[in-house]
Amino acid sequence: MPTEADAATPQRKGAATRQTILEAAIIRFGREGYRSTSVADIARDAGVGSTITYAYFPNKEALFLAALDEDAAGVIAEGVSATLGADSAKWSQSLMITLLSAVDHHPLARRVLAGLEPHVTDRMVDIPALAQLRKSIAERLRADQMAGRVRADIDPVSIANGAVAITLSLLMSMLQFGTKGAEVYGDDVLAVFEAAIQRTPSFDRPKERRPRRR
Repeated sequence: MPTEADAATPQRKGAATRQTILEAAIIRFGREGYRSTSVADIARDAGVGSTITYAYFPNKEALFLAALDEDAAGVIAEGVSATLGADSAKWSQSLMITLLSAVDHHPLARRVLAGLEPHVTDRMVDIPALAQLRKSIAERLRADQMAGRVRADIDPVSIANGAVAITLSLLMSMLQFGTKGAEVYGDDVLAVFEAAIQRTPSFDRPKERRPRRR
């Protein structure tokens, strides 16, 4: 009789084939772009037939968007790691540096952020993995609030959303116009963010005690 393992084998093979196609698509789309790439090119790179590719992705656009989501998720995963693992005073700086470094070995995400695929640039804002990055930053801010490292009066979710938007804009700016702007203004951007969250002397002063009634 067939076992559960036997039944799962085709599913595992299917998932592996889909992943192989995605990896080939990331490389090919990242190198040559959407218009210059065909599904047949990607199928050939992946070592599968074109008809097999269409079994997983209905058309080239669907394959491109899935590849973009996959590649961007790789960039964001490294950003999440930096956000959770960095020293409390340096995590925002580590996030920006880590994302910029990660983009260098994620060719399709880099291509889109660089503005070379204008028809999907706005999709970067809605990449599913960005939701995880926003969540991770908000959780980090809450933890820092509990530890007394950042202001207690800020909304972690709003600050996290703003931090991601600023970081994404800076990444796009650096990739489209060069790193000179980051060298000149990068520290200033970080200073604005730190100013928004760090405690000020007024937050550190002990509250005045009211005299006790006798």
